[in-house]
Amino acid sequence: MHEMGIANSILEGVAKELRSRPGSRAIQVGVRIGELAGVDPGSLSFAFEALTIDTPFAALKLDVEYVAPRSRCRECNREFEVRNYELFCPACGSLNSTRISGDELEFKYLEIDEAEDEAVKCCDLEVNKK
Repeated sequence: MHEMGIANSILEGVAKELRSRPGSRAIQVGVRIGELAGVDPGSLSFAFEALTIDTPFAALKLDVEYVAPRSRCRECNREFEVRNYELFCPACGSLNSTRISGDELEFKYLEIDEAEDEAVKCCDLEVNKK
């Protein structure tokens, strides 16, 4: 079950960020997972809960955004969502396309509660105060 490894990597990323912010605690972590990434949602949730129980991360919430596969037509340059593995461009009918999303596995954000009781959401390299 590779979802256990994924959940562990998520928690390692959270721990790394918290080390740079002494006195802070993680509230929620968001991840973006493509439907083609081969990650089972139920297994990931189970693994995350199993790894956080009876730890400082026990109250940490996992927010998973599942991303549908998208392609770009090489003939007309239109982007479209791929459903049921149908790769025909809805605009021109071409099969000549390139996948542009759907297999990602990445951090989306980390919401923390800083020492001064201020909720902060860290997205990529930006910090947005609520």
